[in-house]
Amino acid sequence: MERTRLTRAELEANFADLHPAYSRDEAVAEASRCLFCFDAPCMRACPTHIDVPRFIRQILHDNPLGAAETIFSENVLGGSCARACPTEVLCEGACVDKTLQGGPVHIGRLQRYATDAAQAQDLWFFEPGTDTGHRVAIVGSGPAGLACAHELRRLGHAADVFEARDVAGGLNTLGIAAYKISTELALKEIEPIRAMGAEIHLNSPVDANRLAGLRRDYDAVFVGVGLGSTRQLPIPGEELEGVVEALDFIFPTHTGPFSECYVGRHTVVIGAGNTAVDCATQAVRLGAEQVTMVYRRTDAEMSAFSYEYELAKQDGIVFEWLAQPVEFVADDDGDLRALRCRRLRLQGQGRRARLEEIADSDFEIPCDLAVQALGQAPVADELLGGIEGVTVVSGRLVVDPTTGATGAPGLFAGGDCTSLGAEIVDAVQEGKVAARGIDEYLKGGS
Repeated sequence: MERTRLTRAELEANFADLHPAYSRDEAVAEASRCLFCFDAPCMRACPTHIDVPRFIRQILHDNPLGAAETIFSENVLGGSCARACPTEVLCEGACVDKTLQGGPVHIGRLQRYATDAAQAQDLWFFEPGTDTGHRVAIVGSGPAGLACAHELRRLGHAADVFEARDVAGGLNTLGIAAYKISTELALKEIEPIRAMGAEIHLNSPVDANRLAGLRRDYDAVFVGVGLGSTRQLPIPGEELEGVVEALDFIFPTHTGPFSECYVGRHTVVIGAGNTAVDCATQAVRLGAEQVTMVYRRTDAEMSAFSYEYELAKQDGIVFEWLAQPVEFVADDDGDLRALRCRRLRLQGQGRRARLEEIADSDFEIPCDLAVQALGQAPVADELLGGIEGVTVVSGRLVVDPTTGATGAPGLFAGGDCTSLGAEIVDAVQEGKVAARGIDEYLKGGS
């Protein structure tokens, strides 16, 4: 592996926002397209139920700060979601204009316009509620934990957030492609939560023993941990220099300058989810000469959203469908030289179709970097599996969806440990729901 060979100017251009910010006139013009539907489907399609027609009307009337307050009142990470949310399948996917006019109102870009306006002035709109005397511990500072902490402070409860890393924000800060969300933006969105009085303790990992201590020392505990390391392929050559997991490839774009990031001249990404696309398009932006995505099934079964797939195609990424990796191949110096694959055929239809290897079909894809983007392993069972009342099914922590309660007294949860990997906006909503569940629990126990 080697560092990118692109100039600073080239890197900045490559990692610029996919959709540039609206000017005032552009935002007002786009807002004028909204039909301001009664019982708006866009609002129902948003997991956090932002009042979309209201904030768009506020933009139309040249009140972006009022629009920002409307957004942040329901989604404390509204700026991040404006950039990384799959609006095409959520609010914009439900937009009536999509049918009537052939294209939806660009709700995500309007949301960004409003939230950017507030952040540019360092404005925040909320204050802590009256102190209740209750203390809540929050494990994990990802979107679920941050949203829970913010909502708890609005309700007047003290919130202590424990984060294992030396930076807050979870994957929202470190694990999403940098051309979607910058580290600067992600960290800036955390500051108002701190200003509300939430204490974020960095370098504070929580294992099963420490969790037991938190449950003794606090009135309630919210677990908002994410998932663990990327799943690995059990094939020869995984130990070779140049074979990395997806998040280890993405992290450096957030923790250091782009010029220090590594990329292969010929990069292979194994997987076909949204994170795999992030890795592939990042490799292109870092200067890879060729990027190939390898997937055991076809584009009809890939889990990446269709707009992510279109982005990958626009970036010139090559796809190898129905290909099973069987070995990472080294050169004479012991460095990664290629990924050996075997052709497959589908027996049946859809993701449940059986995969059958084709005899004598092995082929090699030359590469000096191979990124494994096969999803992350769950950690809930390791952290919570021994607690009475807690249920973990196939790695998923089971909670009451209306309260976030786990079944163990005072223990609540949300985020990827309960969804096994959803969107930022889903985690924010789960954090809010749990905070309100905690509030009801504390009122009942006070």
